[in-house]
Amino acid sequence: MSKELIKPYGDTLDDGVVQLSFTLPVEHGARAVRAAEMYAEKLNFHSVSVAHAHKIGEGFTFFVVYARATPTLDYSRVKATEVEVHTMDFYEINEVIRTKLNRKLVAVGASIGTDAHTVGIDAIFNMKGYNKDYGLERYPEIEAYNMGSQVSCEELLEMALKVNADAVLISQTVTQKDAHKRNFIELIELLEAERLRDRFLLVAGGPRVSNDLAVELGYEAGFGPGTIPSQVASFMTMKILEKEGKNLDYGIDTEA
Repeated sequence: MSKELIKPYGDTLDDGVVQLSFTLPVEHGARAVRAAEMYAEKLNFHSVSVAHAHKIGEGFTFFVVYARATPTLDYSRVKATEVEVHTMDFYEINEVIRTKLNRKLVAVGASIGTDAHTVGIDAIFNMKGYNKDYGLERYPEIEAYNMGSQVSCEELLEMALKVNADAVLISQTVTQKDAHKRNFIELIELLEAERLRDRFLLVAGGPRVSNDLAVELGYEAGFGPGTIPSQVASFMTMKILEKEGKNLDYGIDTEA
């Protein structure tokens, strides 16, 4: 395999220019700016320039720094997975559910644990959706239950059983100290303890969620930033049909 060496691009290909932002526990001033430059240099950056410095609290300064990176990366050695699904549109998804599943698809979603953010789960569930793509609540063939934020794993499971859910969608926005991972794992452990792990299609989402991470933690798929509702709906539809042994041949490439 031939090497594909790459490095960051700013004004000229391979110039290594990057933009960094970070906070130092120092009072804003000339000394703080110099400290930011020196710290970036310790990270092996060169041609360091502090483009912005702003006091964000007593004894804390936020910086935006431009610098040049030296290392290159062999892109041919980079491995990552993506959710494998042929994305259908709103009308195709409803038609597939109606004619192939022969019943409504039921999905329950929530931000679990202490995470109070709903922007992610709302983008997928709310009728208006995201980026001009309808949310699950607008699909006539989907029963969508958005439980909101700060939902315990026990409450989520209770709801999923109550409505006989096909799929459970979990969103996590707070990632400090890997809180999202702990919450994702907590749900998996609860389902396993109740011997219900195989009962639901489990989908994870959030700003620091990759498909690789979600699968590693025990979920069927992971969707990160920029995901639109029809991508999630397409994945759920095809996987639930597959799970029930239904004919997937509906004029679309399910191997995409």
